[in-house]
Amino acid sequence: MEVKLPNEQVFSDIDRLMAAKAMSTGAPIFQTALGQLFEEDCIKMMRSIAPNTVDLAFADPPFNLGKKYSSKINDQKSEAEYLEWCKEWLDQMIRVLKPGGSLFLWNLPKWNIPLGVYLSQSLSFRHWISVDIKYSLPIANRLYPSHYSLLYYVKGDKPAIFHPDRTPITCCRHCGGELRDYGGYKNKMNPKGVSLADVWTDIPPVRHAKYKKREANALPLKLMDRIISMASDPGSLVLDPFGGSGTTFVAAELTGRRWIGTELDCSAITERFESLQGDKDHLEEIHGAKNILFRQEDLAKQRKAGKKLSKDYRIEKDDDSCVCGST
Repeated sequence: MEVKLPNEQVFSDIDRLMAAKAMSTGAPIFQTALGQLFEEDCIKMMRSIAPNTVDLAFADPPFNLGKKYSSKINDQKSEAEYLEWCKEWLDQMIRVLKPGGSLFLWNLPKWNIPLGVYLSQSLSFRHWISVDIKYSLPIANRLYPSHYSLLYYVKGDKPAIFHPDRTPITCCRHCGGELRDYGGYKNKMNPKGVSLADVWTDIPPVRHAKYKKREANALPLKLMDRIISMASDPGSLVLDPFGGSGTTFVAAELTGRRWIGTELDCSAITERFESLQGDKDHLEEIHGAKNILFRQEDLAKQRKAGKKLSKDYRIEKDDDSCVCGST
């Protein structure tokens, strides 16, 4: 799938006027035709946003692990101080969210348990999504931590926008054969892929220098593309108060969403936006491997291994017509 950089003409004058109104605050440190980035405290910035204006709000705050950030923030608060601070910015995210808007919170399970209880007082719980991204080292006297928690809430009874991606059937990396036997259900499989579950095991951590944009941890582009694709449409307004390396903003920009966000040190984000070609190429790879039943590389491995794909599967051609699986 080709990903095209959107331009300002994508949206009507009314859309741009609404975006400008929603983003009315101090001067941004960086902006595009679709988004604005502010180098300031996120609570201060969000207080200037009109209520009920954001379609999708996502937060990846510091985890209070004592890490050192270029912004010199205190990442080693007491538990009570940390939770109270989180509630302050969550209150602002809830306020600016539209009815039917979605809020996603990325954090350690330890923190998302009390913060989820707090969110449930104002929003409707949708999902606790477990994302399998292993930490670098095991912790003594503990089970090995191998997932992050992604909380999904909605303002109101149901989301105004909800169209989750589908994923390809998981296949052997050597022979391309299916790792799960779907038995008599092969002919019932959706040709666009497997329904998305609340456990995500296909999100790789950002470790390769090609994709890592700063010394601190960075969110995978695949993660943010999945969230943004699920809970927003082109033209929707996406908020991220903890910009980090800018992955949320890049995913929004490349998929035609309006965006607004903050970070105390925006240098990594502005440098990233100097050239989005690498992210654009990466996103094309991501889009080419979703909403399909089988990845082309898995089918090629099956052919090389002399395996035959069941004729019960329905495989979509490029022209969106369905054909039975065959080799």
